[in-house]
Formats: sequence, structure tokens, C-alpha cells
Amino acid sequence: MWELVKAGGWLMLPLMLCSIFMLAISLERLIRLKRQTILPSALLLRGDENPQVVMDALHQNAQLKDSTLGRIFMAGELSRLQSPEYARAQMEAVASEEIGYLEKNINFLGTLSAVAPLLGLLGTVLGIIESFLILDLSNHSNPTLMIPGISKALITTAVGMLIAVPALFAYRYFQRLVQEYVAVLEQQATLFHAAYFYQKGQ
Repeated sequence: MWELVKAGGWLMLPLMLCSIFMLAISLERLIRLKRQTILPSALLLRGDENPQVVMDALHQNAQLKDSTLGRIFMAGELSRLQSPEYARAQMEAVASEEIGYLEKNINFLGTLSAVAPLLGLLGTVLGIIESFLILDLSNHSNPTLMIPGISKALITTAVGMLIAVPALFAYRYFQRLVQEYVAVLEQQATLFHAAYFYQKGQ
């Protein structure tokens, strides 16, 4: 493996950094975006539940309170003495902050999926240039002198693609997952607000 890295030249360093970032971000997002930490089933409203039952469960369970949906519900409950419009604004503010946490570093995965093949392409161009320079500077035209430069070109291209493909898959997957979570969070916040501030007052 080390021989392969050395054969690829100095461009293998940024490519290896890209692979490390890609793996680290993907693992961190897999852990952070578990459904139970975002949308605990114990807090999900279907439209006819008493929101007070959900809030009682929320107060009794610290894990539920620390979930994304739990923090949004808590923002609404803490504003219960204010107007419904004020409570909605507070819930939207917390939801915006939480969505920012959900989307953290996902765009960077997309950037890595674009940068890695470009670095590989740069390695290809530099390797071919090196091959022709060696051939041009040598006293005899021996095609075997081009082999090191061509191998460097092929290695960097292959490594760049190997990084870009999983990075792109991870980017698309996490992007879709966050979109699904955001849609459910918006639905749940609306149901909670309507039930807690309007049905409760009837």
C-alpha cells in the first residue's frame, strides 16, 4: 500500500486527506442522524393524541428531551404563557438551528466528491507531462522511460475516482435523509402547535 502511495507522487497526500475526511464525516453523520435521536417514536403525534401525554413523557425522559424533536416541542411548551404566534416563532427558531446541525458537513461531502476526481485528473496531466519530459530530455527515445510517469497518472486517477464515488453516494444519501427528517419535523411541529395551543384552549 505504501509503495502505491509513493508511486502516485505528492498528489496522493491531498487525496489521502480527502479519503480520511470522507470516512470521518460519513461515520459521524451515520451516528448523528440515527432516527431515534432525531424523531423518537414516543414523541410522534398522529393528529388525535393529547399533547400533554407527550410532554409528560418528554419531562420524564432525558433522552427524549435531548432529541431534535424534543427540543422543538420544549421550545413550544416554554412559550405556553405567551401568544400562539410567539410560540410558533420560538419553535421555528429552534427548528432552524436544529436543521443546521442535521446538515452539518454534508455539503463538504459533496465538495469532496467533486474535488477528488479533479485532483486525480491533475495527477494524470502531471504524470503524462513528466513522461514526455523524460523522453524529450533523454538522449535516446526509449518508451520504457515513460512508464513511471504513466503509472503515476493512472494511480492518481484511480484513487481520485475511488474516493469520489463513495463520497457522492454518501452525500446524496445524507442529503435525502435530512430532507425526510425536515419534512417530518415540520409536520410534527405543526401538529403539536395546533393541539397544544388551540385544542387545549377549547
